[in-house]
Amino acid sequence: MRFLRFTNHPIAQWWSCVDRFTLLGVLLLMGFGAAISFTASTGVASDFNVDSFYFVRRQIIFLFGGLGVMLTMSLLSLRGVITWSFMLFALALAGMVGTLFMGAEVKGAQRWVDVAGFRLQPSELMKPSFVIITAWLMSHPDAQRRLHGFFVSLGLLGVMTIVLMLQPDFGMFVMLSGVWFGQMFLASLAPTFLAGLLLIVAITASMGYVLLPHVRSRLSRFLDPANSDTYQVDHARQAFVEGGFFGRGPGEGVVKHALPDAHTDFVFAVIGEEFGLITCLIVLAVYGFILMRSFTRIVNTEKPFVALAGSGLLLLFGGQVVINTGVALSLMPTTGMTLPFISYGGSSMLSMSILMGFVLALTRTRRDGSVKKYRP
Repeated sequence: MRFLRFTNHPIAQWWSCVDRFTLLGVLLLMGFGAAISFTASTGVASDFNVDSFYFVRRQIIFLFGGLGVMLTMSLLSLRGVITWSFMLFALALAGMVGTLFMGAEVKGAQRWVDVAGFRLQPSELMKPSFVIITAWLMSHPDAQRRLHGFFVSLGLLGVMTIVLMLQPDFGMFVMLSGVWFGQMFLASLAPTFLAGLLLIVAITASMGYVLLPHVRSRLSRFLDPANSDTYQVDHARQAFVEGGFFGRGPGEGVVKHALPDAHTDFVFAVIGEEFGLITCLIVLAVYGFILMRSFTRIVNTEKPFVALAGSGLLLLFGGQVVINTGVALSLMPTTGMTLPFISYGGSSMLSMSILMGFVLALTRTRRDGSVKKYRP
């Protein structure tokens, strides 16, 4: 009887229907990220005149905080996911506007606010909440209300675009716009609408190129590396060459001493140099497993909202992996995107933990293996 009472406990019920394999994949990435933060941050720690474990200690704090957030979000019902998304969206939007007036400026951009000794990037909280809200607006069974939802989500995207351009954060704009278009496509929006919207985004991106010097500089360095300063991407590319198949060994890399963002934007280059191509492929395989596993469960749902929200979240997660690794391999211009759960940073860890918590909540299953049919 005691066993039966335990199995009726909410935590036990959650454990019986949550996707434990996806959860395990995320835990593996978190653990590896904590380990790599030590070797990747030693050069930066020396530059800041702090001890070698400074960034490691902070990353471990971020890790356990993110883990708690992810598990909490995975317990939510469908209505809870939507409610939390609206609260996070309002908080993030207020924070983004606040950064324009009292934000900390880093490398010419005002994207961060200092909170209790930590530097928070509000736009990171915007990413998962915006995807959920857009899915909710676009999934109403009534076609007329669904069309109204489309225009509301377009308005939200427009507001975010203005704030992101003022910070400026062009990479975030590209990421969120891409995911939004993906959701529009999945929502079966008319092709003429999509074509018109694509034109609007193209015009906005062109204006960003003309009006934002750092965007123009990054694209110029990517398109014409021979006549540009490509210091970081050159060192990152060389790191993979030096690492070979099996790497130089933990702590033996030199790229982390040359790159100021070795522990964040270019952490994949550190992995390539110190652990080699094989480890890089294993890391990418874990990301691929999480994406494929979650997508497989998402497609079994009968609820349009779950399909749109889950697909959008996974597009965001996978897109960030592709962009970060693509930049490290010199396949894309630098954007400032982090590698989920591995790059150092509290804002990124919090954002990705919320995202995966939502994914785990949306993909919870019944004991018969079918996708759980939530009651809104």
